[in-house]
Amino acid sequence: MTTLRLPPSGWPLLLLCGVFLLSGLVGHDPWKLDDATHLGVAYEFAVHGDWLRPRIGHDPWFATPPLYHWLAALLGRLGSGWLAFADAARLATALCAALLLWGIGRAARALQDEADSRWGAPLLLLGTLGLLTPIHDAQPAILLLAAQALFILGLLRLPAARARAALVLALGLAAALLSAGTLALCLMLPLAATCLFLPAWRSRACLPFLFLGLVAGLVLAAFWPLLLARQAPDLLPLLWKAEQLRLTPRLNGDAALDHLELLGWASWPLLPLAGWSLWVNRRQLATPGLLLPLVGTGAALVSVVLWEAPRPLQHLPIYVPLTLLAVSGIARLRRGAANAFDWFGMMTFTLVGGLIWLGGISMVTGEPARVARNFLKAEPGFVGQFRLLPLLAAAALTGLWLWSLLRLPRSPWRSVTHWVAGMTLTWGLLACLWMPWIDYGKTYRPVALSLARALDGSTECVGARNLGDGQKASLRYFIGLAPSQKPDCPWLLTQSTERKEAAPEGWRLVWTGHRPGDKLEKLRLYRRG
Repeated sequence: MTTLRLPPSGWPLLLLCGVFLLSGLVGHDPWKLDDATHLGVAYEFAVHGDWLRPRIGHDPWFATPPLYHWLAALLGRLGSGWLAFADAARLATALCAALLLWGIGRAARALQDEADSRWGAPLLLLGTLGLLTPIHDAQPAILLLAAQALFILGLLRLPAARARAALVLALGLAAALLSAGTLALCLMLPLAATCLFLPAWRSRACLPFLFLGLVAGLVLAAFWPLLLARQAPDLLPLLWKAEQLRLTPRLNGDAALDHLELLGWASWPLLPLAGWSLWVNRRQLATPGLLLPLVGTGAALVSVVLWEAPRPLQHLPIYVPLTLLAVSGIARLRRGAANAFDWFGMMTFTLVGGLIWLGGISMVTGEPARVARNFLKAEPGFVGQFRLLPLLAAAALTGLWLWSLLRLPRSPWRSVTHWVAGMTLTWGLLACLWMPWIDYGKTYRPVALSLARALDGSTECVGARNLGDGQKASLRYFIGLAPSQKPDCPWLLTQSTERKEAAPEGWRLVWTGHRPGDKLEKLRLYRRG
């Protein structure tokens, strides 16, 4: 009987990670909100130039620094001959995720000095529920996580390989600042400060390289704002305002409770495993292997609760140190707990996989009729079509899942491996069987093309009111429309949630549009006079 060593390593782990990361990453339009917004910024860099000034259309955009968007723009241009720009640019997320998995694996090995930790940490991180959607979008936060992993790896390797570790530390700090802004310092500096209290890092041989790495990282990150100040000094107040907004505390009682509730499910299964790891190692909390991940988790949690809204995306910085804290607890799980986790994962994902198959079949065949009606009710006008290659891919994924249920050997890591395989099955089946339906509901392509027909090619001077970043980016991407700030444009495009809206004085309504399943968001086009 063919078995697999657990945790999987080498080619089996690469295959599992590759399928997980690439499933659903390509083959669809820019999606509403974050995906469309970040692809829109990258599109401006790639198509319209001016690589120092991030923008959407004509509007400056400083919600996050531009390192991820530079990478996405480069990939979009390089892959333009064989992929749509959005698909090629979205591969930046896969590259950042691959760097994240490599970095956290090496960091776990440096912390635990066990081969299982090197392979198990990436596996454990991939299984985190809150990471499932962001890691398949155009998302700078994945670059921040990779930067966190590099920074921690650099810190851990400083006593043994000072110069190389300082370089890795500097690159991690610079990448964090250029993907998340000054808020990244709240994640990184507490870890560096903790090292000052540990003998191996406080030595005369190590300490200068620690400071050298920190200073080099700050200098590297400063190049972009300095060049921006030289080329466009008028944009510096906008950049400073964006940084101030990021550092404005958002803490209140209700938000704190929302954060705790969100952490409970989004960090599954990391949080209970980290708690178990702390318990079984409670007499060794002062050792670097536990102290550094514990400080990193605390710093990330405080930063998120103080300065971020309670959204799953904002909790991502917690997962890197929490993974390093949790990984040491896997091998010491009680057999009953490990078996319960294993059975829960196997039953849950088998059931979820069956439901996804049922939904995919109903969208194409119309049977069962009740299920098909529910899909049509959510996205009116959608027509499912039979697609052979995605069907074969879905069947292959299902076969591999069934193989894993029967052939994985007993091991403390079997429950985690089953969990990640189940997550891969779920996302892979959604990408194969539900992607057309999801894309139909989340893209602005039909709305943009309908708007272009109403404008009759006149997209040069269109004013806008209340358009979101994702909407502006989508209109720019699909029809080349960039809302103008000129006061005398003959067209005005507005967005509101009202079913009926009185036309502004001096304007007449010529077009309305919205995405099929969105009953709140209404776009209206007015013409002057």
